[in-house]
Amino acid sequence: MRTRGAVIRQIPGELEVIDLEVEDPREDEVQVKLVASGMCHSDDHHVTGDIPVGMYPFALGHEGAGIVTKASSNYKGIEVGDHVVFSAIPSCGHCRWCSSNLQSLCNLAAGILAGPRWTDGTFRVHTTDGTPVGQMCGISTFLETTTVSINSVVKIDKDIPLDKACLVGCGVSTGWGSAVNLGNVEPGHTVIVMGIGGLGSAALQGARHAGASHVIAVDPVAFKRDSAKTFGATHAVATIEEAAELAKQSTNGQGADALVITVGVLEPEHVAQALAAVRKAGTVVVTAVGEHSRVGLPIPIADLTLSQKRLQGCVFGSTNGTWDVNRLLNMYKAGQLNLDDMITRTYRLDEINQGYRDLKDGKNIRGVILFD
Repeated sequence: MRTRGAVIRQIPGELEVIDLEVEDPREDEVQVKLVASGMCHSDDHHVTGDIPVGMYPFALGHEGAGIVTKASSNYKGIEVGDHVVFSAIPSCGHCRWCSSNLQSLCNLAAGILAGPRWTDGTFRVHTTDGTPVGQMCGISTFLETTTVSINSVVKIDKDIPLDKACLVGCGVSTGWGSAVNLGNVEPGHTVIVMGIGGLGSAALQGARHAGASHVIAVDPVAFKRDSAKTFGATHAVATIEEAAELAKQSTNGQGADALVITVGVLEPEHVAQALAAVRKAGTVVVTAVGEHSRVGLPIPIADLTLSQKRLQGCVFGSTNGTWDVNRLLNMYKAGQLNLDDMITRTYRLDEINQGYRDLKDGKNIRGVILFD
């Protein structure tokens, strides 16, 4: 069927909204009409070339929610009319990682930036002249209608607004899990979150929910510092130096128990600053990403070793999509998770480049595309 979507043709480049053809679902696949898609910074990393993809044209978007319009026979029993959230990381359910409660590291994720379907190397999206189009994470939520593997969707309750639910497909799960699952935040802890966008606002909420007494937000943008209080920050400052001093004041000079890096573009010095701000045996969770090929961190090895500090990488917040998507949405329904205030502005698909300009200008916590 004919659809429209946002693609990149080269790097560096700009998203183009073009007409596309999307195939009907094959076995264990569904077709979904998008209702909403979050505008995550990860997509812009592909536009700039910070994180390369396997082919061009490539249809972006990985944080979305919609309604199933076609469904083949599938092991999850998902049917036409079901409401679903896309999981940025697919889950096969039976590899070593899925079987050991680490779905965020599922083996299927090895192919999510290659372009074709990981099962057989074929394509579900083409340009109108028949050229294959790669799908980000196998889903491409910047398409009005997309065809995806059943491994990439989670059925949700129909009473949850899809424009809010879409955020759980990446940003909320990743930020929340950065604090709760990987930061090992405990009651009474002091936590610093560097960068208050979609991921950072979720990390703040995760830290407070886990019981942190002091949650210090760091962002150079005044609007984001003001917003941080809405998401549970007890303090909001412009620099990591200010945050580190506040952390020492609340820990008898020791430093933060955990620090989560959720800046827009990761630089090596962010990691060095974070490591210096945590106490002995403290944890630095590196959730942000930067230029793919950069190597090396300017950190003192003696401090890492002799202070027994932990430098922890993060993919999808170490969450398990098939369970955590609905768990987080149930928390939203119970008033324990604030998704409403995370959405600063909504856009139409044709406004997608303006949305990313607003992201880079620090105007949004999270922008969301609403489809007709």
